[in-house]
Amino acid sequence: MKNTLFLLFFFISFAVNAQFSPIWGDQGDGTYANPVIPADYSDIDAIRVGSDFYAISSTFQYSPGVVVLHSKDLVNWEIIGHVANDITTMTPELNWDKMNRYGKGVWAGSIRYYKNKFWVYYGTPDEGFFMSSASNPAGPWEPLHCLLSATGWDDCCPFLDDDGQFYFVATNFAKDPTNNKKYNIHLFKMTPDGKSLILESDSIIHQSNGSEANKMYKINGMYYHYFSEVNREGRVIMMERSKSIYGPWEIKQLNHVNKKEDREPNQGGLIQLETGKWYFFTHHGSGDWDGRVATLLPVTWVDGWPVIGKVGDDKIGNMVWDAPKPIVTKKILKIQTDDDFSSGKLLPQWEWHYQPRADKWSLSEREGYLRLYAFKPIDAIEPRQVILRAGNTITQRTMRTAHNEAVVKIDIQNMTDGQFAGITHFSTKTYSLFGIKQTNGIRCISYDNNGIETSGVVFPGKSVWLKSTWGYDGVNRYAYSTNGKMFTDFGDTYSFSWGSYRGDRLGIFNFNIFSDMGFIDVDWLRYRYASSAK
Repeated sequence: MKNTLFLLFFFISFAVNAQFSPIWGDQGDGTYANPVIPADYSDIDAIRVGSDFYAISSTFQYSPGVVVLHSKDLVNWEIIGHVANDITTMTPELNWDKMNRYGKGVWAGSIRYYKNKFWVYYGTPDEGFFMSSASNPAGPWEPLHCLLSATGWDDCCPFLDDDGQFYFVATNFAKDPTNNKKYNIHLFKMTPDGKSLILESDSIIHQSNGSEANKMYKINGMYYHYFSEVNREGRVIMMERSKSIYGPWEIKQLNHVNKKEDREPNQGGLIQLETGKWYFFTHHGSGDWDGRVATLLPVTWVDGWPVIGKVGDDKIGNMVWDAPKPIVTKKILKIQTDDDFSSGKLLPQWEWHYQPRADKWSLSEREGYLRLYAFKPIDAIEPRQVILRAGNTITQRTMRTAHNEAVVKIDIQNMTDGQFAGITHFSTKTYSLFGIKQTNGIRCISYDNNGIETSGVVFPGKSVWLKSTWGYDGVNRYAYSTNGKMFTDFGDTYSFSWGSYRGDRLGIFNFNIFSDMGFIDVDWLRYRYASSAK
């Protein structure tokens, strides 16, 4: 009996470990492994326009907001831009001098292609719904337009019907006075320009616990309303269909989930290829330190329903971890990371933590460098929260692969007392800061691991090279160099973490706890992550 239990435990453990693993993306042999993007690209939606695919992802309090991705095969992706350059047009609380929207800001949205333009709609939990459009998905995008000023709404999607009528579907998650447990999904008509809701057209088309992730499609004359819902399995993919956009609706569960093993794939977009095949590009709703990663699942139409994943005997889909690539392409795109700051603009992988202070950074004052001026965090704070309240921290997503190495070279000649600058990893619950701190005219290597500081040797050089390395387990180690060749490990390890529906962020920080004085010049950052292939 003991041997039987041991073998059962072994095979269960192997099955779990064989799923979320360091193997990801394009395998180079005509197949792919999930996830296709092993990083925090949450609240995904995606469409096909011609032979190209475009996706958007939520960005919360980071700026610019609403990241835009591009692919030729649904497996390999690149970052091409953002929709919202100034997130303070949504609320001043997202500015560097407020910083009062951690984990809020830009939530889930939808991207569509209508009338020869790309349209993006998204919501914030405290401000309402916003939209923009562009002829080129890489931008420029029109200034943000507020569609509805309200609280308690999320997960919206526009829909243009065959007769030219615009619709808008969204969830109201505020408490229903008749039933505090229900989420109401509303359907509105919109004006022909897609910029205003016709409020008197409001109709509730679904109610249940935790109903979000709305998308609306019309396929072969039938209306399909996609959404996610919480049941005893966890958050599952649901769909209702009708011959009329107002119902009555038939309803079906499209996939099974195991919260621990497959981490609940749910928010995403249905895509039909030029060949006629269908796929679903989604995030995983249960996060780890890598955030909510992106996965590609095949779709099989069964009895008029788009079943997501491997179809079971019950005609409901199950998670798929590897499959043939939808399209074989010669050019392989990849998520960008490196920057030598010589292009005259920040590359699209960068996002500031909140809207940056415009007069405290520059790419032109010293050609080929990112100049960051130090200034005080915005208020008196606990040491553990300093990185969440220090302005002009520039970040990008952290990849979860077998081997990762990020190195930044910084000119520190113009630092002043009270200044701390370097490389960071952080989320809501935990953080680490590693770099140079100046006190009484002396610069030292310094490491802050969740409020526990370790000071090192006096650093006499004009430039410092700082390195962070980590693996699939999300445990990193820092090192420094005086010449960029020989590195010295410093301090103990730091474990990445998950919090407020966000994964770990890699960033460059620079602040002064005493005054708005001193600056650094960042020469380059090089971040290399492991190949997706086995």
